[in-house]
Amino acid sequence: MRKLAVALLVLLLTAGLAFAKGYEVSKKAGDYDVALTFDRNPPIAGDNMVNIVIKDAAGIVVKDAQVKVEASMPAMPGMPPMSNKTEATAKGDAYEAKLALSMSGPWNIAVKITRAGKSASMKFTVDAR
Repeated sequence: MRKLAVALLVLLLTAGLAFAKGYEVSKKAGDYDVALTFDRNPPIAGDNMVNIVIKDAAGIVVKDAQVKVEASMPAMPGMPPMSNKTEATAKGDAYEAKLALSMSGPWNIAVKITRAGKSASMKFTVDAR
């Protein structure tokens, strides 16, 4: 019985750590590898902090780009489309932005990177709770 209790405790702690990690997505955006992490898993309706790490083709962290993040939800019956844009600020080896998702449901997230006159973007979908 004691071994079962210990095993259950270890399982719960492991699940808690995995859940606390946040929602992550990594994609290629032009010449960049982009890793985007929300502070919550799943993202929520309301304010979400987003951490964005950008690496160039050589694997070196990019610190001199302009990074914009846009969340949009298409129009639904009886409801107009919604959109929220924000500019990410450099913070150490990453960029950080506060992204407000005004309601639960599927949101399209676009990250646009501008550096040395060239632009690249990545898009993905999150389901806010």
